Amino acid sequence: MPHTPESDDLDLTPPPKPVHYAEQALLGALLLEPARLTDTEPLIARHFESHTHAALFTAIRTLPPPEPADHAKDTAWLNAVLDHARPHARGLNASYVHALIQFCPQPKHAAAYARMIRADNARRILRGHAERLTSTATDPSLPNPVAATLGLADDIGRVLDSLAEQFAPHPGSFPRTALPPDVSRRPSEEDLGEERLLLATATAYPAEVRQMRWLTEADFLLPLHAALWQSITALVHRGDMVDPVTVLGEAQHRGLLTDSLTPKDLMALVSTPAGSPEYWGERILRRAVLARARAVADRITAYTDDTANTPHQVITGSRRALAELSSLRTRWNRATAPAPSPATRTSARPAPAPRAGPPNRPAFTSARAHQ
Repeated sequence: MPHTPESDDLDLTPPPKPVHYAEQALLGALLLEPARLTDTEPLIARHFESHTHAALFTAIRTLPPPEPADHAKDTAWLNAVLDHARPHARGLNASYVHALIQFCPQPKHAAAYARMIRADNARRILRGHAERLTSTATDPSLPNPVAATLGLADDIGRVLDSLAEQFAPHPGSFPRTALPPDVSRRPSEEDLGEERLLLATATAYPAEVRQMRWLTEADFLLPLHAALWQSITALVHRGDMVDPVTVLGEAQHRGLLTDSLTPKDLMALVSTPAGSPEYWGERILRRAVLARARAVADRITAYTDDTANTPHQVITGSRRALAELSSLRTRWNRATAPAPSPATRTSARPAPAPRAGPPNRPAFTSARAHQ
């Protein structure tokens, strides 16, 4: 059994991961048979997890390979590699270089070792992108969190496209990783308050609800609120009259009344409007987009952390997770699209007659201005 070389490189932390041994084996193969370097393409130094190993690989690629006959007789080339790498790798010494050569099981397997290194690098890249996606989606200080979050999601999509070209597909490509719980769906009182305000303003101004097909029941955190939104939109799209009593009737038909939700409670819930349905709807949809982005990041992280997954399984699972953000992105774009100009609106259809709102109705602006 080959001896495992040790190093005082600070970035080699116990217990070593499989890629640590793959890096050692590859470097041993290249130090023993430098001509094997051609078998490692398209491996580059930044694919290595260990900084010391990356420095050695850079030196091997940079220095002209020795003649095989000369290399078998002396250590001149090995010394040159060490001298080239040592300024970039603290603690690297001749004994570690020679231990790497002794550790390599089969120099002719250099290509396999290189694939293991590239696969581990792909995991680290995706995990780093997922961490940035989580950080951005949960950062309350950003002026436009949805745009920043969707931009990072696009970056992940491009990375996945690039990785898909590097790793061959195979049967059974979907990962079997146990997915983490969706912690992003835990509501705060502020979140629930916004949902209640939407229901009340939608009941008060049903005409505005007709234009809000971009909001669905899946965007709500509380199932009761989702069901009440369905009740209100059903009345609106049927052309029925909408007020707290008719919403109560629709809710009754949908079986929403229980011992803990009386008719009086339900009517009180939809009878305190403030602002506009669009304002609260956009806030709810924005929260749903950011929550879904965080859930996507958690899933990608779970796939990359599961070492049983092949690179193609990680890519496939990550793509499917990312696709779940697409419908929300489409609906967000509809919700936040600029309103048509008066000329365009007039040419498309007659403008509706102005409707006077209730006295002292707060002048809330669109949620786009509050992102």
